[in-house]
Amino acid sequence: MKIIVKEKEKAWISHPTAKGVKIKILISKEEHEENVKCMLVKIAKGLEVPIHTHIHESDILYPLSGKFKIWVDGIGEFEVNKGMVVRIPKGIKHKIYDVQEDTLIYDIFSWP
Repeated sequence: MKIIVKEKEKAWISHPTAKGVKIKILISKEEHEENVKCMLVKIAKGLEVPIHTHIHESDILYPLSGKFKIWVDGIGEFEVNKGMVVRIPKGIKHKIYDVQEDTLIYDIFSWP
């Protein structure tokens, strides 16, 4: 049973839908048999994560650094920066854009 994950031992990989954005998966359903995925998301200034929806899981964003805007369907747009937590319920369209500084986000996906 794996209970410790060392971030430096995990590799950065390309985000599946956001060109130039990198992710580092720390905890996953497949590897750790949990109903959660924890990862780091690295978004360079000027990049964005296009409109998308997570059908089966909620998305919880905790920025560790940087500054960006997020649009959430039914809520609108707002600026996000370090110290905020944004929870996007499953099935809600959203996007990250206007990335004004290199950004690092601790991103958590949770399944019911």
